[in-house]
Amino acid sequence: MSPEVFQGYAAVVAREFGIQLPPAKQALLESRLYRLLKEGGPAAEYQTAEGFLHALRQDASGKLLGLLSEAITTHHTFFLREADHFAFYRDEVLPYLERTIRDGDIRTWCAACSTGQESYTLAMLLEDHFGLKGPMWEKTLLATDLARDVLAFAREGIYPASTTQNLPEGWQRGYFRPVDDGHVQVVDAIRRQVLYRPFNLMQPVFPFRRPFHVIFCRNVMIYFDAPTRRQLVQKFADFLEPGGFLFIGHSEVIDRQTAPFDYVMPSVYRKK
Repeated sequence: MSPEVFQGYAAVVAREFGIQLPPAKQALLESRLYRLLKEGGPAAEYQTAEGFLHALRQDASGKLLGLLSEAITTHHTFFLREADHFAFYRDEVLPYLERTIRDGDIRTWCAACSTGQESYTLAMLLEDHFGLKGPMWEKTLLATDLARDVLAFAREGIYPASTTQNLPEGWQRGYFRPVDDGHVQVVDAIRRQVLYRPFNLMQPVFPFRRPFHVIFCRNVMIYFDAPTRRQLVQKFADFLEPGGFLFIGHSEVIDRQTAPFDYVMPSVYRKK
């Protein structure tokens, strides 16, 4: 891949997804595109990186852009990743929501949900806290991601059994069912509590009708430049209830001098 072609991809990725691809990432992009173009999928007809880039620039349907997003995004996650966040959510956030929400509508957004482990962890914690408190509590949470293939995986909710072995025993018994010798599936009752939808965080206008009480957007902004991070953090603030919580990744920070958030604990912020 020539430097000019790489810069062409980098410009598309930055404009459409907010993700920065410095020259050091050229080899990574080449490997991802090789799989995309050579594994017999819908992009294989373009054969070369140059050919796919040309088609990408001409495509008005957004289909090829979707293929590119699935190729370049990273989907490393696991149940209870950054466990201190979930402990704080369980011990502090959920009791606060129970005390303050009057209409029973708990609005949670898991942005960049990847293959579903984070969103299902939140759903299980919500069920633990509110499941026996009556039907007035609406616990369905929104989980979004750029890549449609990982959303399809998340909806199925099937994972290697080994990845759930460190979860609480009650969760293993109550929230998963075996599907074969090596895999388990999240039970229907929990899967129904998560609404998976495709969504691009670079979308200029967010379409949500009501603000959220909690937003999880972890380990995503590390790929954005500073102006993009500031814009996204402001959008999160715009779509959080006063006193609502924002969880970001432990390797991420926000500018507390300009952002309308109070610091709570590492990677946890609260709207002023």
